[in-house]
Amino acid sequence: MDIRFAKMEGLGNDFIVLDDRDGKILNAVSYEELSKRLCSRHFGIGADGIITIGESETHDFRFTIYNSDGSRAQMCGNGMRCFAKYLYENGITSQNTMTVETDAGTVIPAIFQDDWGRVDSVRVDMGEPVFVPDRIPFTGSGERIAAQKIQTAQGEETVTVLSMGNPHAVVFVDDMADVDIERRGRALETHERFPAGTNAEFIQVLSPDELVMKVWERGAGSTLACGTGACAAVVAARLNNLSSDAATVHLDGGDLLIEWNRENNHVYKTGPARLVFTGVVPI
Repeated sequence: MDIRFAKMEGLGNDFIVLDDRDGKILNAVSYEELSKRLCSRHFGIGADGIITIGESETHDFRFTIYNSDGSRAQMCGNGMRCFAKYLYENGITSQNTMTVETDAGTVIPAIFQDDWGRVDSVRVDMGEPVFVPDRIPFTGSGERIAAQKIQTAQGEETVTVLSMGNPHAVVFVDDMADVDIERRGRALETHERFPAGTNAEFIQVLSPDELVMKVWERGAGSTLACGTGACAAVVAARLNNLSSDAATVHLDGGDLLIEWNRENNHVYKTGPARLVFTGVVPI
């Protein structure tokens, strides 16, 4: 069976987007197996994960994402921008705003076009941050886990923990050059207090309006960008009185504008998405 795919990226966080609204791909192979096969950078197309477009009974579309190791993620902010761009530019929808069903709940991307009608950027309503430990999930007590010290295999870390549809451990550092992302990130990802694992973000605050971020993603390792992680970073920085409600997050793959609207408690993320190439691959 041959399947058509689009290789897309959002700030260097790259994905293989598959239209499976008819379910033929899933009938042929599990998404878990397919993600491991296609995401291999030596033996496959190469990507941080696969994203599938599905039908939804309650929303305009269904978004499903699997990491390169075959694990299923609840949501991905960079992937959602690629998802929305693909839908619009391939004529699957003509709506500038759509409702998308994800494992993390409803996500609403809004499309902005350039002078040629192409999708220039996407603003995504990422929903509300979750602080209750059981819902993150994180083993702890209290309404919020902010600036809490935990012991890891790489030493003591001071973490602010929250969920943006997936778990995040945010660590603030004085100098990013001194951070061993792989060792410290892996130690947090697999820490026993995160029963489902976690994404780890290391943040250097430049000013209340600017943050520098490096990320270790659960199931994918070090990546150039993480949209939900950038959202978690700004929320965590605001909780620790280190940033404004809106800030630009500088990632290795580029910049994201993150806004935490305190009136409705929703977090909004604006950034680019780009088509790299399309093709056909046998499965």
